Amino acid sequence: MADMHPYKKTELIRILSAYLGKTLGEADVNNVFDKTIKHPKITGIAGDVVEQSILGYPSDSDQRPDLIVDNIPTELKVTGLKRSRSNPDLFEAKEPMSITAVSPQHIVLENFHTSHFWEKLQHMLIVYYLYDSDITVKAADYANFPIKNFDFHEFCQEDEEILKNDWTIVRDFIKMLQENYTDYESQYPRISSELRSKLLYIDTAPKWPHPPRFRLKRSVVTTLWQECCGKSYEQLDFDVVTYDEFDTKCHFIAETYRNMNVKQILDTIGYENTRIQKSIMEPVVITMFGGNSKKMADIELFSKMGLISKTIILTNTGNRTEDTKLLPVDFDEIMDESVQFEESSCYDYFYNKTFLFSVFREPYKPDAGKKVPLAECEFLGFKRISFSDVFVETEVKKTWDKIRYLIWNNELKDVVKFRKDGSPVINPTGTIKSAPNFPKSSEGEIFLRGTSSDSTYKPICINNVNMTFQNFWVRGKYLVDMLNQTDYL
Repeated sequence: MADMHPYKKTELIRILSAYLGKTLGEADVNNVFDKTIKHPKITGIAGDVVEQSILGYPSDSDQRPDLIVDNIPTELKVTGLKRSRSNPDLFEAKEPMSITAVSPQHIVLENFHTSHFWEKLQHMLIVYYLYDSDITVKAADYANFPIKNFDFHEFCQEDEEILKNDWTIVRDFIKMLQENYTDYESQYPRISSELRSKLLYIDTAPKWPHPPRFRLKRSVVTTLWQECCGKSYEQLDFDVVTYDEFDTKCHFIAETYRNMNVKQILDTIGYENTRIQKSIMEPVVITMFGGNSKKMADIELFSKMGLISKTIILTNTGNRTEDTKLLPVDFDEIMDESVQFEESSCYDYFYNKTFLFSVFREPYKPDAGKKVPLAECEFLGFKRISFSDVFVETEVKKTWDKIRYLIWNNELKDVVKFRKDGSPVINPTGTIKSAPNFPKSSEGEIFLRGTSSDSTYKPICINNVNMTFQNFWVRGKYLVDMLNQTDYL
């Protein structure tokens, strides 16, 4: 403890409060940014400014916590926010929060409550700054980023149990590898790939042979930020610590509603909505879990898990009825040549999100050109999936790379859709139907498709091509095949 830096909490609150709203450059009274002249790509400059200029002590890389706050070892974390794509006035975590090295040789000898991992997480002082740029900037430009807030954070008992379970899964897996393989280091790449679908709050990155680190998922950091700003998340009347417990809860709920159609489910749960359409299914599922929110992201547990609720309708023979819409395309990120795929929000979404699919089936084959009303579709149960490493690194990256290629090489075009007789298709609004030549469903499992209720509203313009908002989609056939290989919960 003697090597740590002692403060009173009231003193830290006074010091940090004086810098809220100021930029990191304005806070840099000790000229920390000077080193960016020779090292323009240096990392960790925001943390260095907080440590050396605001709090006034030198940086170090020791695994112990940085501070002693009222005699309590406290880890300082300086983390970036970015503006939400859906609402620029709201912020979300720029990236996962790195905690500490995984250290395979040491973790197998540790227990959770005395581990370096928990030592770093038990008491934290988190300082948030806004990465206020649509493109990647050099270290010197961090001087323009404002300090938004700070928080003395301690995880609640339920979160502590989840973190303990996540850490134990990693430790026990490494221990298993060391006990069962002579050349166990050759198996270490499996740590990230095989465990991520089992971990609720954390992941490990980068992949071996690069030394991996424990990280809090972006979804966890975003939730911590929202709570710091006073957002009150809904608490469900049940706790889960592991995915096995979550799956058991899903199974119990599914058994209650299995084989009911949507109308019967709405009547059972007392959901008041006269328009039965797919957009109501997420709040319906939340109600089935006993919640009152409209979005999974408004429930604390689901928000930290990064849980995405999706509904899929199968034909009466079990085939696909449609493709599934996923996340919006971040074109600022796409066009930023310094952003690598593995650093992108697209990669984070496909790699770290957990998808809970509510699976419904049409009870009969509709007449040609017609659809079975959603109200009549029967609930089969829940399936939980995560996209595999191979899928993310091949199919998703292929689409990501193709989009970048079209934009960077000025090959992006607005393509008119024609009928078989050669005449252009006319929208109901009277305009000619057209769309950018982004990857289509015929080209791969992940593709782009525009989303708009008004085909004349094209608010995005890239390389002089006007377009509607674009989303990544997954082909229905691939998704059904994937779900068919997954048991119902």
